[in-house]
Amino acid sequence: MSRLQVVSGKGGTGKTTVAAALALALATEGKRTLLVEVEGRQGIAQLFETEALPYEERKIAVAPGGGEVYALAIDPELALLDYLQMFYKLGGAGRALKKLGAIDFATTIAPGIRDVLLTGKACEAVRRKDRAGRFVYDYVVMDAPPTGRVTRFLNVNDEVAGLAKIGPIHNQAQAVMRVLKSPETAVHLVTLLEEMPVQETADGIAELRAARLPVGRVIVNMVRPEVLDAAELELVRTVDHSAVARSLSAAGLGGARRGGNAEKLVDPLLAQAAEYAERHALEQEQRGVLGELGLPLHELPLLAEGMDLAGLYELAAELREQEVS
Repeated sequence: MSRLQVVSGKGGTGKTTVAAALALALATEGKRTLLVEVEGRQGIAQLFETEALPYEERKIAVAPGGGEVYALAIDPELALLDYLQMFYKLGGAGRALKKLGAIDFATTIAPGIRDVLLTGKACEAVRRKDRAGRFVYDYVVMDAPPTGRVTRFLNVNDEVAGLAKIGPIHNQAQAVMRVLKSPETAVHLVTLLEEMPVQETADGIAELRAARLPVGRVIVNMVRPEVLDAAELELVRTVDHSAVARSLSAAGLGGARRGGNAEKLVDPLLAQAAEYAERHALEQEQRGVLGELGLPLHELPLLAEGMDLAGLYELAAELREQEVS
């Protein structure tokens, strides 16, 4: 299992939820996981029903078996100050630079620097060890940008390394890419069983592969339960209108005569069944498309009660059961 788990997906697919559930699943049985947010939306804090995350690693949950989940919201400006202090020992001068707006200037004139800092912080957490030589975190899970931007986000270190041929920036970019393009990393794509998210997932996988970034799994989120089997779906297409009315009448739902209560129920009932059959066929078609991508495919259920902390633990248990973690 790769130690850096990157989670991306089209907006609206629930990638942050899946990243959080994955962090919980990986922390099961005494492991320690760091969940990293890079977009500044504080989505992780909302999911774990806690206050906004600061720019520091904070424990936010305990997993089954005593494992721990820590979280970090990476602030690019503070990460740049860390970087300057690490390589240039600026001390108080760093705070002065912040006041003068030099931080904004640096990230504006070289936009790639921002993503180097964000990915670099996550990779540093992957490599970090304690005094006994053990990894501080067993796993790091990154809630990454959406599918359309994730390849450029992860590969920007190559671009920066090409611009800076020598020096600390070059070395930092190279060190980050050694982690991101190694077996230590896996990039997972979250999707729904809908045409647009599935197509964006397929495009994203192609881009990641072209950039030689390690693709992990496809996770289909919010899968609705099947309420009709194949035989029942066929019956929806062939059933006689009057026969349905007679069945409803036999069940005590009104008379079978035209205009009776049972008769009035038939059209909306069959319309609803036909709508379900159409959606089921479209979902099966999208499963076929995903199956052709050549990656492990997992499905997470749509939670009828909506997403809350209990639901997050439920999804984590599902990921463990499917051996995603």
